[in-house]
Amino acid sequence: MESGAAAGPAPDLTLTRFPFPYTPYRIQEQFMEALYGALQAGRVGIFESPTGTGKSLSLICGALSWLRDWEEKRRQEEARLLALGAGGQDGLTPRQARLGGADTAGQPDWVTAFVQKKEERDMVDRLKEEQIRRKKREDRLEKIRHNVHLKYAAKRKRCEEDEAKRLLQLSKEALSQGAGEDALDQLDHNEEELILAEYESEDEKKVVSGLEDDDDDLEEEHVTKIYYCSRTHSQLSQFVREVQKSPFGKDTRLVALGSRQNLCVNEEVRRLSALQLINDRCMEMQRNKQKKSSEENKKRRVSRAVCPFYSYEQMQFLRDEVLVEVQDIEQLVSLGRETKACPYYGSRFAIPAAQLVVLPYQMLLHEPTRNAAGIKLKDQVVIIDEAHNLIDTITCIHSAEVSGSQLCCAHSQLSQYMERYRKRLKAKNLMYIKQILYLLEQFVAMLGGNVNQNPGCQAVSQTGTVLKSINDFLFQSQTDNINLFKVQRYCEKSLISRKLFGFVERYGGPASAVKINKENQKLAGLQNFLLTLQQGSDKEAGTPTSPPVEAEHDQLRTASPLMQIEGFLSALTNANQDGRVILNRQGTVGQSSLKFLLLNPAVHFAKVVEECRAVIIAGGTMQPVADFREQLLCCAGVDPARIVEFSCGHVIPPENILPIILCSGPSNQQLEFTYQTRDLPQMMDETGRILCNLCNVIPGGVVCFFPSYEYEKQVYGHWENSGLLSRLAAKKKIFQEPKKANQAEQVLVEYAKCIQRCSQTGGQMTGALLLSVVGGKMSEGINFSDDLGRCVIMVGMPYPNIRSPELQEKMTWLDKTMPRAAGQAPSRVLIENLCMKAVNQSIGRAIRHQKDFASILLLDHRYTRPAIFNKLPQWIRERTQVKSAFGSAFAELRKFHRGRLDAL
Repeated sequence: MESGAAAGPAPDLTLTRFPFPYTPYRIQEQFMEALYGALQAGRVGIFESPTGTGKSLSLICGALSWLRDWEEKRRQEEARLLALGAGGQDGLTPRQARLGGADTAGQPDWVTAFVQKKEERDMVDRLKEEQIRRKKREDRLEKIRHNVHLKYAAKRKRCEEDEAKRLLQLSKEALSQGAGEDALDQLDHNEEELILAEYESEDEKKVVSGLEDDDDDLEEEHVTKIYYCSRTHSQLSQFVREVQKSPFGKDTRLVALGSRQNLCVNEEVRRLSALQLINDRCMEMQRNKQKKSSEENKKRRVSRAVCPFYSYEQMQFLRDEVLVEVQDIEQLVSLGRETKACPYYGSRFAIPAAQLVVLPYQMLLHEPTRNAAGIKLKDQVVIIDEAHNLIDTITCIHSAEVSGSQLCCAHSQLSQYMERYRKRLKAKNLMYIKQILYLLEQFVAMLGGNVNQNPGCQAVSQTGTVLKSINDFLFQSQTDNINLFKVQRYCEKSLISRKLFGFVERYGGPASAVKINKENQKLAGLQNFLLTLQQGSDKEAGTPTSPPVEAEHDQLRTASPLMQIEGFLSALTNANQDGRVILNRQGTVGQSSLKFLLLNPAVHFAKVVEECRAVIIAGGTMQPVADFREQLLCCAGVDPARIVEFSCGHVIPPENILPIILCSGPSNQQLEFTYQTRDLPQMMDETGRILCNLCNVIPGGVVCFFPSYEYEKQVYGHWENSGLLSRLAAKKKIFQEPKKANQAEQVLVEYAKCIQRCSQTGGQMTGALLLSVVGGKMSEGINFSDDLGRCVIMVGMPYPNIRSPELQEKMTWLDKTMPRAAGQAPSRVLIENLCMKAVNQSIGRAIRHQKDFASILLLDHRYTRPAIFNKLPQWIRERTQVKSAFGSAFAELRKFHRGRLDAL
């Protein structure tokens, strides 16, 4: 793509036709026009479109319309240049004609003409090559699209290969019968897999991926494309389904990317469950495939597992199938099983030719993951959806935490591993293992412990939380003389954590059968240590057994702590000013932890906005946008003139929503839920009286949000003792949001059933009341549409805990690095923005489509302050009423709900 293309004349957007599956709302047209303009001009856009306004379809149709037009203009430009090239070399091109008789540097005419003609000839040759390659790809995909016989031929070939493999295996089994001793000998040699291969730190060559180098398709340049990313697997699948239903569903080359956890079809690997173990096992199998042929002659008895799905021919077929027809992750996995091809790698092979790439946040925002996936952002378009938590997401992706138990456990395991294989390990491997052991020892010392003692039994003398800069932490732990970049690279390339996990799997568990001899008697110490560690953690938790859901994570923590520690080591390679190390000393060394906190997420977002042609940050609730603009974009070096903001209203008519800020309750108690006043009995009583009155006039479901689980529990207990709870329960069945995420679904199902039952049967019970928590499961991603949420109540203002050391450090960093905004300190703005982002996410749960209606009640007079009020979403803010007395608010609510029910 030519860099000057973005500076061309913008199209007349009023004439732009956006293909749409139905007649779009006016706000959808405005959204698509603004999006088209931002992509054309190469802007960084912050786009807000409330949930229920068809944001996904607007993104799809607006962005793909721009891409369609862009590709057409490019084809026309290519045709023009090729026509010029075909016209011979006698005439001067327009560019040469403008240059006149001599170059500005004083070069003779013939030199200038020669240079210019060579440049043009090279460009024409390059365009011809691209055209041939594109034609070849289009012909191949067209053939697959229309030639059903080709699919059946490929399937028949796979069946024949499977049958041949089965017969070969039967033959081998028949020959091996009676060779019992050889089989036992083979089992012993399997331990070769656990030994680290010779490591050369200077070797920068990439791991050979088993693909033919001379294949033209692999040299294919990345076409101009759109990268669309969202937070969750389900959100990505929903987006792909929207693309399938859109007018672009038939002729868009789309590929959905995911983690190995979601895409792996090898059951042996899938059984490992934990993502890091799956990743390492997959990489190991690839390496085995490369080593297999070279080692077969040297060490015939070494058995190395390879992945049967990692077949280039089959993955090439899968790639073409993906490009021919839009498929979501589930369909891609089914296709992988059917074609016996790896969906994880097959989908990656489709990236260069794809027009739309759908992927999770992590894969795009984390540079090493992005590079490993083969994603090239240069001159491409990136759309980040559901981006209201983008800053927190980037911070979390690049932060890491390790416990004292993990550090001690990793040290013990690695020591045992080194002792067992010392004679087999090369000098460079031993050097790096000793460096890692030293790092672990010093990190535990920073927590006040000793790696050679059980962390669960070591009491910490000075408890509390201490924050240090990266340099101070490395200096005080006496590890500043170790090159962490080299250690990180060694861990990544040697797969040491995978080898260590295999070692512990083999010798670390009580169930493992270990032969007692001189060579492995030393391993008894490892077994005993792991056993005492497990018992110690059980005692600390106070429970004899762990729940089944958490068992898998416990196993990963004890069996493979080095994987987690590698993330912490990687985080320590950030620039000193961009992060802090938090030493959290609690009770015992095992309970204590080290955490890296990223303070400046912009450093990791800068490359995205630098490389991309355009970046769109979109969401249903993006207010307040100051955080995105200042903390993320401006800190990443984006020119303020390049930033464009767009926010549209809702599709619902104004009479379908009633937002009220209530300043006082039924007994004229002023509503101000500060940390000092919210625990007062009169404040909790007043909240209960408000709910009792509202439940008398509001039908269906009422959702009430509290600032925290602790406060919700406290208020519930107070109402129970005062009798208010029984009064509430007479009108609405009361449900409480559970703390555990896996229980939330069941509560929602029961809540919905109760509302449906009450609406059908009538009677005194009019629905249900759901007591929820801001930032909990119910405040994000759950739709309280129609009767499920006829009223949303926000109790107080959910300010974050400013006593948190992490938040205090962030506030200090902002005050030092950011300018004051409208006379306010950046730290104060941060606190308000965090609060209002949480409020906006919660109150946006109720209105989900055009015919929906709901009331919103904000219980705290502080919402009337201009700095707070202006951070509400525009479509809510412009319809909000401020009520100083409860009587007039109650009258408005009763009138609103009666009117809406009559309209139904």
